[in-house]
Amino acid sequence: MKILYIATSNAGKLQDFAVAAEEEDGVTILPLPGLADIPAPSEDEPTFEGNARAKAAAYSRFMPGTIVVADDSGLEVDSLGGEPGVHSARYADDAGFVPDRVTDTDLRNNLHLLARLKDVPKDKRHARYRCVLAAARDGEILLTSKGLVEGEILTAARGKAGFGYDPLFYLPELGKTMAEVDLATKHRLSHRGNAFRSLLLAMRRA
Repeated sequence: MKILYIATSNAGKLQDFAVAAEEEDGVTILPLPGLADIPAPSEDEPTFEGNARAKAAAYSRFMPGTIVVADDSGLEVDSLGGEPGVHSARYADDAGFVPDRVTDTDLRNNLHLLARLKDVPKDKRHARYRCVLAAARDGEILLTSKGLVEGEILTAARGKAGFGYDPLFYLPELGKTMAEVDLATKHRLSHRGNAFRSLLLAMRRA
């Protein structure tokens, strides 16, 4: 059985990976032990791949001999020139957008995105989720993989599942947002699910 340690404390991402692993024979996904006590590497690369590689290499040094997987992912909105991109997790904070009494980071990011798109018509709100995974062992990158899913940004949030920008990310082929689909469907369609399947396929071929 292959064990992959995931270098993230994001509960939503861990859940996505756990669902993905359920569909793969011989693969076990575990959170990286002691992650909270490991100094976080800088995420200042200009690309998702650069950040994913930096995190995977850094965290794998704390689990010698094991495979550690790190991801960097986010939202790209065409009419905003690709924003928020690599700044997706801190979009509102980086912009100094701090609405009163809103302490939830995901909600702040969503409100900031809606404000940025306030005057953008429906047919100009195309976007994509992009994910890059990097697998490393003992500080050396073994493999990387990529995944994406295309969609649109709504004018108001819909759905209670998911995390991040999921309540605003609309999938036209399903007529639902990422926050309205079940976890199995999300894994089948999502950027993270696509990247994970691609990573496992590359590992089998290596």
